[in-house]
Amino acid sequence: LKTVELEYPVAELKAQLQFDPDPISRIYAAQALAKKGGLEAAKAVLDLGLKASVVEFAPRLMPRQLDQLGSDLLQDKLKHLGIEDILLSKSTQSLQGDGKLEKMVFNDGTEHETEMLVISAGIVANDYLARTAKIKLGVRGGIVVDEYLQSSQTDIYAIGEVACFEGMIYGLVAPGYDMATILANNLVNEQKKSFTSVDMSTKLKLIGIDVASFGDAFTENEDIVPIVYEDKFKGIYKRINVGKKDKLLKGGILIGEAEDYNILLQMTLNKMKLPEDPISLLIKSKGESVAIGAADLPDSALICSCEAVNKGTICQSVKDGIDTVDELKKSCKAGTGCGGCVPMLKDLIKITKTEMGIEVKDTVCEHFNYSRQELYHLAKVREIKSYYELLDLVGSGDGCEICKPVVASILASLWNEPILNNGHATIQDTNDRFLANIQRGGTYSVVPRIPGGEISPEKLLVIGNVAKKYDLYTKITGGQRIDMFGSRVDQLPEIWKELVEAGFESGHAYGKSLRTVKSCVGTTWCRYGVQDSVSFAIEIEDRYKGLRSPHKLKSGVSGCIRECAEAQSKDFGIIATEKGWNIYVCGNGGSKPQHAILLAQDVEKEMVIKYLDRFLMFYIKTADPLQRTAPWLNKMEGGIEYLKSVIIDDVLGICSELEIQMESQVNTYHCEWKDVVNDPEKQKRFKHFANVDAVDSTIEFVPMREQKIPKPW
Repeated sequence: LKTVELEYPVAELKAQLQFDPDPISRIYAAQALAKKGGLEAAKAVLDLGLKASVVEFAPRLMPRQLDQLGSDLLQDKLKHLGIEDILLSKSTQSLQGDGKLEKMVFNDGTEHETEMLVISAGIVANDYLARTAKIKLGVRGGIVVDEYLQSSQTDIYAIGEVACFEGMIYGLVAPGYDMATILANNLVNEQKKSFTSVDMSTKLKLIGIDVASFGDAFTENEDIVPIVYEDKFKGIYKRINVGKKDKLLKGGILIGEAEDYNILLQMTLNKMKLPEDPISLLIKSKGESVAIGAADLPDSALICSCEAVNKGTICQSVKDGIDTVDELKKSCKAGTGCGGCVPMLKDLIKITKTEMGIEVKDTVCEHFNYSRQELYHLAKVREIKSYYELLDLVGSGDGCEICKPVVASILASLWNEPILNNGHATIQDTNDRFLANIQRGGTYSVVPRIPGGEISPEKLLVIGNVAKKYDLYTKITGGQRIDMFGSRVDQLPEIWKELVEAGFESGHAYGKSLRTVKSCVGTTWCRYGVQDSVSFAIEIEDRYKGLRSPHKLKSGVSGCIRECAEAQSKDFGIIATEKGWNIYVCGNGGSKPQHAILLAQDVEKEMVIKYLDRFLMFYIKTADPLQRTAPWLNKMEGGIEYLKSVIIDDVLGICSELEIQMESQVNTYHCEWKDVVNDPEKQKRFKHFANVDAVDSTIEFVPMREQKIPKPW
């Protein structure tokens, strides 16, 4: 296969793999996609609807980063995602087929059938110039250098990914910076420095799975004691290596949960004292971080390895007037590489300012010197109902794209007015401004609400007829409703007019609000059901539909402990018992899935509503912008026990107020699309051009699986 250089984004490469009729172009795109990493390429192929296999020369996955237990766990996670065939210890002997690729033949005599081969082989040193100049090269390429980075020819040096030091070519940015620093010193100073070893610690996100290794991750001898924590149910594996004599951290591996990577790496590099019980570094209470934090690190601690910036430099920059991470990036380049150090940069800014006696506030942006919670209470107490009124009263400047959607969400949560009324439209995000999610290619989605997933045949026919009339792509979602994709912006009012007339309402798929309440069939049909989950799910969705919040909300109602509605993976979920209902809160899907936690057990239906009213309003009042319920609870002091005391025991004395606020939300509900359908002035917003009725002719579609989808190029 001919290798070509393609620097397209992953999304475009996937599109070319999927739609390009030329098989050679598909191969080129696959090769370019492989540069994103072998396992990432496998996941990309899987996302195309194809069967993916992984072939690895080594006896385990990621042999440089993971030990056998860690590799086994990663392998299980990959199989759970759908990558069934993971072939280890395989050396390819030949590729065979009759005019096309049909199978791989391995040295051990086994074979594997396949129609497409994506090769991920790491970096290759561009040593053509050195080769023609007869400079000594490594066995696998790269310019051989000594500890001073000098090649076999005097006055010729090599650094970075073209340099081969002790048989190793480093494909990371940090070693390149180290080499550059050392060589620059040696060229201008008599006191020479030498390049010795490189810290190969790394943190990756592979197909949505956190994987990290640091320090000496594998060593096992009489001087090292490995401490291992494994939770196969949650898919978490952690290992730290501790010195027997010096009681120092030597290295470790983290899979599935790697938020403590930075601090553990710093403890290793700076030979920091371990806590009395080292296993506390691996096993913590919910929301708790490791006992040692950024404040405990020495000034010499390397915080940003990409740009070689230590803690002392960062803290001094803050003392010199730096206030934000963006300003830090400009002043000393910290955080401009991989970005893995950014959370620690935020901590150091806060710690340093606190030590200086400066109050640190989580302000929304430069235009409001208040947090979201403070703005919420200011708007409520002063009965402020417009963004510019709030800006004039407690803000400064003209506002920005950060604070406008935040204030728009606050006002919607407080007063529940139509979000396109009273000048609100201009402060909304794009999706809220057009009451639809913008999709690839510039089209929009149409998502009517289907409470509890229950729908009549008549309404199904309406959706089918609308989708057919406007040639929309249709998909049944995991939230038990039907999404329709491919609408032009000018078609949205026409489509929604037909849906509203048929009794449908906005599904709020575009808003930070309640999305869906998933349900099983409960006692209506299921022989295992103990409660009517469908009716309750519909009641819950009808109660909280349109509720605006800091982030989207999802729910589920299961009719028995078999949990077919997956209620424990939702922001709030309800599971039927013989005595009533169990309430679970603060579960999230997304990039960091987290199970919900039991809030109350065997609760009667009326109290379920009360507890949910309180919980949702308390979340809306206290969460940060774009903070889902799981991280909100994780950062809450006291965690679930404190939340129980507020919601159930009313320790703050605010439960009646929270219930009244929710009742006001319920009583003022309106369908946002019905408002548009009944208002010709609002319909004028849904045009491609302000002065003519023409449509955007650049929007094109191609057929796929008997549907139409946006053209990828």
